[in-house]
Amino acid sequence: MNDSTNGGARKRNRGDEADEDDGSIGKNGRGKELKGLVTSLLLLDEQEKYEQEEHDRASMEAKVSMEVNHRKKTKAMDDFYSEAQDYYSEVEESDRLKRKKSRLAANSVAVAAASDGLQKIEIVKSNKRGGDGGGHHRRLWVKDRSKAWWDECNSPDYPDEEFKKQFRMGRATFDMICEELNSAIAKEDTTLRTAIPVQQRVAVCLWRLATGDPLRVVSKKFGLGISTCHKLILEVCTAIRTVLMPKHLQWPEEETLRRIKEEYESISGIPNVVGSMYTTHIPIIAPKISVAAYFNKRHTERNQKTSYSITVQGVVDPRGVFTDVCIGWPGSMPDDQVLEKSALFQRANGGLLKGVWIVGGSSYPLLDWVLVPYTQQHLTWTQHAFNEKIGEIQKVAKDAFARLKGRWRCLQKRTEVKLQDLPVVLGACCVLHNICELGNEEMDRELSTELQDDEMAPEVALRSVSSMKARDAIAHNLLHHGLAGTSFL
Repeated sequence: MNDSTNGGARKRNRGDEADEDDGSIGKNGRGKELKGLVTSLLLLDEQEKYEQEEHDRASMEAKVSMEVNHRKKTKAMDDFYSEAQDYYSEVEESDRLKRKKSRLAANSVAVAAASDGLQKIEIVKSNKRGGDGGGHHRRLWVKDRSKAWWDECNSPDYPDEEFKKQFRMGRATFDMICEELNSAIAKEDTTLRTAIPVQQRVAVCLWRLATGDPLRVVSKKFGLGISTCHKLILEVCTAIRTVLMPKHLQWPEEETLRRIKEEYESISGIPNVVGSMYTTHIPIIAPKISVAAYFNKRHTERNQKTSYSITVQGVVDPRGVFTDVCIGWPGSMPDDQVLEKSALFQRANGGLLKGVWIVGGSSYPLLDWVLVPYTQQHLTWTQHAFNEKIGEIQKVAKDAFARLKGRWRCLQKRTEVKLQDLPVVLGACCVLHNICELGNEEMDRELSTELQDDEMAPEVALRSVSSMKARDAIAHNLLHHGLAGTSFL
């Protein structure tokens, strides 16, 4: 009896042990599956991290490579223009020596030169020695030229409207310029000749800039020699840059900037705009050196005629008055590179334009202080609305440059002025433009001109993440606060 009981107990114990073994096997199997799943997830996570690191590394390498290439191009351009400047200095010195030799040669044969239209003027100089009265005679040969046209323009009875047509400004503005430049350009009479009056000096310069006519035409109009006219123009332009530019073309003070912001915001709804920027091209005669640097490919392709140019970059206030200019960089340089070369760019990097915007076109990059339109192909309604409003600010600068070129037509023609002297002449035109704009000198509609400057997108159009977010925020506010138009719909 006991044996049977013990046998039954042993069987139950073996059955329980078997059940425990099966349960442990099931648990082990599930544990392995769970462990395999965790391992797979870890591997996937590691793989994702590795791919992200590879992507970040590739992006960083591309960015570094782009920056290195950009620095190389910038350095090469700087070296190129530095060598060009040195060459120009050598050419100028060589020309000066040649002119000096030519003058000496001309003086040696001047006594034998006699032609029709020459009037002999005899000047008697007293040369008393020891109380003895004697006379020493000197003869000077001067060409007889008519000054009738200028004498008529300079007469008090000459109509102000006609005067304005000739010199692009009224008599009052003209007299103001003469008064301010008097100390810089006035000359004294000498024994041999009478000095050219300040009014005539200024008139020669203004008429040349206004018409762009050749120097031989200017010479006939004012009854002066061609070389004299050329010299007068450069002297007056230099005086304008030295005397008038600090008064009439300067970056605004804080109070003026506040007013400019308010006016631009009333135009577009975009806050903190302190200027509208544009870059135009001025045609030039093909230079003797660095021809490729000044070659204007876009104008050449459009006009089917080889074109060379230099650039003028300007920032204007809501009235179209220039507050900053950068003049003289070669026409082959795109607008973004001209901007990087400008003093404005350096001042902005120094913190001058922190918290404000200068609006530019699609040829400029988006920076922390340069606001430009969206340029991708498929724009949202918000982006369309933003482009429409920013276009109203761009139009201010374009219209100002159109008036500049219309008023001073020398900017539309290739000129005889040497390349190294052109920045002085162009700067004078910008100062005179400001004087006319501030003096409410309306421009004749017949002088209106259309700009033909092509905008090319920069190589790196987006250079600031923070400015991208700021532009998006401005665009959102314009549309959702009812400040944007609907012409794009």
